[in-house]
Amino acid sequence: MLDSNKLDDAIAATPAARVTPERIDSVITGRVFHRLTTTLTVCVVTLRNGFTVTGESACASPENYDQAIGERIAFDNAREKVWLLEGYLLREVLSQFETAIAAIERA
Repeated sequence: MLDSNKLDDAIAATPAARVTPERIDSVITGRVFHRLTTTLTVCVVTLRNGFTVTGESACASPENYDQAIGERIAFDNAREKVWLLEGYLLREVLSQFETAIAAIERA
């Protein structure tokens, strides 16, 4: 199994289009945190196009609640969802491009 550094290197060496951490960070334009209960933190991330994504974190006991930890975990969870959306968007754009090229080749 690859460790984090080797995985990053292997991904960087791939030639095809891909979503990058820089891309993810560039589409996130804002974040707001809400403590909804004594154990639950929610992060609302706003993307460049106005779409919002949420991430959550919760601890088992109010005594364990730490605002900084809760916010970090909630943001990281929201950011992971942005990866999925950006991956879908990239695949859609590539598919449309491939379809257009195939149509031109048939003409």
